[in-house]
Amino acid sequence: MSWFESFILGLVQGLTEFLPISSSAHLRLTAAFAGWQDPGAAFTAITQIGTETAVLIYFRKDIATILGAWFRSLRDKSMRGDHDAQMGWLVIVGSIPIGVLGVTLKDQIEGPFRDLRLIATTLIVMGLVLGFADRLAARAEANAGSGRHQAGNHRKTLKDLGIKDGLIYGCCQALALIPGVSRSGATISGGLLMGYTRESAARYSFLLAIPAVLASGVYELKDVGGHVSWGPTVFATVIAFVVGYAVIAWFMRFISTRSFMPFVYYRVALGVLLFVLVGTGVLSPHAGESAG
Repeated sequence: MSWFESFILGLVQGLTEFLPISSSAHLRLTAAFAGWQDPGAAFTAITQIGTETAVLIYFRKDIATILGAWFRSLRDKSMRGDHDAQMGWLVIVGSIPIGVLGVTLKDQIEGPFRDLRLIATTLIVMGLVLGFADRLAARAEANAGSGRHQAGNHRKTLKDLGIKDGLIYGCCQALALIPGVSRSGATISGGLLMGYTRESAARYSFLLAIPAVLASGVYELKDVGGHVSWGPTVFATVIAFVVGYAVIAWFMRFISTRSFMPFVYYRVALGVLLFVLVGTGVLSPHAGESAG
């Protein structure tokens, strides 16, 4: 991998990791469109360390509060009912599905799951799911604002999060093992369908990703120097961190007043385009030889 390729791929990772459009799919597609070698699952996992570092810094106050309360709850039973301490446990519980499936499906993640036809399918299908969830949330918020069916349309916040919802969030996050699904897209869709506000769904999505992404990235470090080159990978990770931090700040402001529909239209259009390019032979479904 050249330094130019690593710069572009790091830029793509930073721009797409937190948006509900799938960073792994965009890294795969960038390489395919440019005629480069597929950067592979290992490169994707390692560069995500950069974007997750941006999450750690952006949400540092929330994370420090949650960690502090969680550690105190281990010693003090009276703390176990504290919301922040419970959030610590819920992040752990929600990380179990992706941890189990990530290990179980490792060969599929690095191979068949990177087929461009599957990516096109997941882009479209999960885009439609996100659109449906967003419309339901918008309708509920409009009804609540007008006073109609106010009790039934109450949108939940993170204070309402329990083990059941935490596990459902976790199962949604596990879907992102398939490129094209999108970690944030799947978890935010799940949150909206369960009745959470856009801001709460996005915030928990980002917090829930921290253990899984950091663990995956550290695990894949063993491939650096083998399948993945140190220099370009570190460079791409730094680029992803800088760009990712700016994207988080923008995205959290965006969803406070806007819907997810622009991302839905983009996902569907990209998926259709990908099907056309593969169907007409412009792109091979296996374009680029996987490096992962």
